[in-house]
Amino acid sequence: MTPRRHARFAAALAVTLTLAMGSRPAEAEVIERVVAVVNEDAIFLSELRRRASPFLGQALQAPSQSQRMAAIEQLYREVLERMIQEELFIQAADTMQVSVSDAEVERAIANVRSQSGLSEQQFWQAVRQQGFAPSQYRLDVERQLLRLKVLNHRARGRVNITEDQVRQRYDEMVARSNRTAQFTAWAIFFNVEDGASATEVAQARREAEATLDDISDFEEFQAYGGMSLGTLSQGSLPSQLEDALMNLDEGEMSPVVRGPSGFVIFWLESRGQASSELPAYEQVRMEIYQQMMGQEMQRQEELFIAELRRQAVIDVRL
Repeated sequence: MTPRRHARFAAALAVTLTLAMGSRPAEAEVIERVVAVVNEDAIFLSELRRRASPFLGQALQAPSQSQRMAAIEQLYREVLERMIQEELFIQAADTMQVSVSDAEVERAIANVRSQSGLSEQQFWQAVRQQGFAPSQYRLDVERQLLRLKVLNHRARGRVNITEDQVRQRYDEMVARSNRTAQFTAWAIFFNVEDGASATEVAQARREAEATLDDISDFEEFQAYGGMSLGTLSQGSLPSQLEDALMNLDEGEMSPVVRGPSGFVIFWLESRGQASSELPAYEQVRMEIYQQMMGQEMQRQEELFIAELRRQAVIDVRL
């Protein structure tokens, strides 16, 4: 066992918990146990509980005891999975001889504090209000920095976003924007109140169908209360309403359509394609590059985690 692992093992054994999963003081409480082993390194119940503690409030808001217990169990499983991944990254960092200094941690915290616009006192107060002790927050920042360093070390030589690729992504965005359909449409609404009875819903449908039968041209459509919806872009209406418009020709009226708030009759005045409103390439070039880099780094992270898990011996005992 390495000195780092020995120190962690000794520190974890020294922890005595006051938290208990139940609420019966007469029963023996679990003081400490191993909840997972990643290669030779153990993850302890005390650390899992500490890491889950800031998020317990949300789990405890579930309406019933069984739902609260299920939410807590799910929370513990999710936090443990993150801790296993962190341990894999720590072990990979040891192999790569990658580390994070205290100065790097403090610089990262100072950057976050500067971006938040808070004084140092206000910042740490906000951290505590989120359920994190300053030491825990610093440790979390250190883990995040270490993860990024390991990923950057792995991605070196694997990730290369070229100017041609950025330009191609931009051209695809322009083409996609130009393919978006637009509609100039009118509608007559027959509202159905929330909680309306089946009889009331049927009455609204009959009224809509009777109106439809009486309309033969656009002037009559307007006379029956047709309202202009202006120009709509594809995706701006609920799917069942948009499907009705997509199936119309210009100057055509739709059948009665059931919508989220009642029934609708559409009149399609015109249909067209949107013109691209994207900024010029030079204005968004770096934004697209950063987006593509982020996507590729996420892909590399997923591949790396899968590789680390294949090579590791992981024993979950939760």
